[in-house]
Amino acid sequence: MLFLLTGEVQIGKTRWLESLVAELGAFGVPCAGVLAPGQWVPSTGPHADANGFEKLGIDNVLLPSGERIPFARRGDLARADGTFDEESQAAKAELAWHIDDAAIDRVNAHFDEITAHASAAAPVGAKPHSERSAEGAESKDPSRAPGLLIVDELGRLEIWRGGGLTSAMALLAQGPTPVFPHALAVVRDYLLDDTEALLAEAWPDRCRISPDDTGRAVILSACEFGA
Repeated sequence: MLFLLTGEVQIGKTRWLESLVAELGAFGVPCAGVLAPGQWVPSTGPHADANGFEKLGIDNVLLPSGERIPFARRGDLARADGTFDEESQAAKAELAWHIDDAAIDRVNAHFDEITAHASAAAPVGAKPHSERSAEGAESKDPSRAPGLLIVDELGRLEIWRGGGLTSAMALLAQGPTPVFPHALAVVRDYLLDDTEALLAEAWPDRCRISPDDTGRAVILSACEFGA
């Protein structure tokens, strides 16, 4: 199953995902991929939100290791401190966030590693998880639970320009596998239809979810743990 997590900007999608990853980990469900928490500071300036915090940038947390790397910086700040690269993918796409191409390369390398490990781990002739579950032998064994692939997030670079996290897109394009029968991608609402069109063949079973209790219950059920 492919879960497409969506919602308004800055409603806590990544914080919700962090909590979900922790909960799945407690059940023994492996999560691999990337989370994208923001870099927030207290602020009373023009960019402050209603709670008095300002978002300066975005980190990427590589799962499962937890390695944290700087990924994006607000465009105006990048221009002010001289780190803005006019030739970068983000600049050419006129994104509000400036993403260093080297950071994109690092995250792509991480997804390449996940792909390689998943290929090595999948036994020859392995049955899809749905068939194994029907046999009843593995359905409630946390140590052998299905894995969840996480991509936070797919944006205009990936969906409209064929760039950005290309290795994540390539892994998603493989569809369900014995190692990752489920995947979750964070997608802005205006990109949902195009994302589904790109991945429809690989993932005929898809579900749009929100960062709430209903979304949590759907994922836990797919991973065979009740809410």
